[in-house]
Amino acid sequence: MNKHKLYQIAFNMINHKMLRDFGTSGHVACALETDNGNFYTGICINIPCSIGLCAEQSAIAEMVKNNETVIRSIIAVYEDGSILPPCGKCREFIAQIDHQNIKSKVILPEMKEAVLQDLLPERWDYIWNSKN
Repeated sequence: MNKHKLYQIAFNMINHKMLRDFGTSGHVACALETDNGNFYTGICINIPCSIGLCAEQSAIAEMVKNNETVIRSIIAVYEDGSILPPCGKCREFIAQIDHQNIKSKVILPEMKEAVLQDLLPERWDYIWNSKN
């Protein structure tokens, strides 16, 4: 998949909404392509008390709901069109969904690409994974 097309899919999902009591949703959207060539999207949900869901987690939940776990490439886009690298929690989340995801392509600002493994150096589960 062309990373520009994946960007456009994510950008088209942006739909910033106000939720009750200072909550917001949809100002970040994510698109991912699976190893099977399917696409899933998600949006962020932020509510008070630091409770919320990142756009990447939302897209991954859709993917898993559809019985897929391997991500070929993933991108998150902010409402102003800028690309956001996944936060640390999302990087770990992607890695924990499937061992193969350590090789997933992550689209970064300025359309740079990195494999997830390069964004998660010195993995805490390296020894455990090397034995399996």
